[in-house]
Amino acid sequence: MKYFVYILECRDKSLYTGITWNLSKRVKEHFNGTSKYTRRKLPVKLVYFEKSIDKISAAKREREIKGWSRTKKLELIESLRRSSGSLRRTK
Repeated sequence: MKYFVYILECRDKSLYTGITWNLSKRVKEHFNGTSKYTRRKLPVKLVYFEKSIDKISAAKREREIKGWSRTKKLELIESLRRSSGSLRRTK
């Protein structure tokens, strides 16, 4: 089963990194305030995602990204924007 690693930008400009197998559903949970961490930081915006081949790979990548500085995370986000254009908000 494929998984996704994703980054959200919160209202306070903090960056939240997570993993999921159903990106659309998980992002909706964040948007609707049903996710514990982001509910106090609404609105949120999906700013980055990438596919992983399985849960283990996704969890490793999530830990890697969470260990990065904010600057490095923003560089990763910008690299996606340059390669594919801005992400549209998922509804």
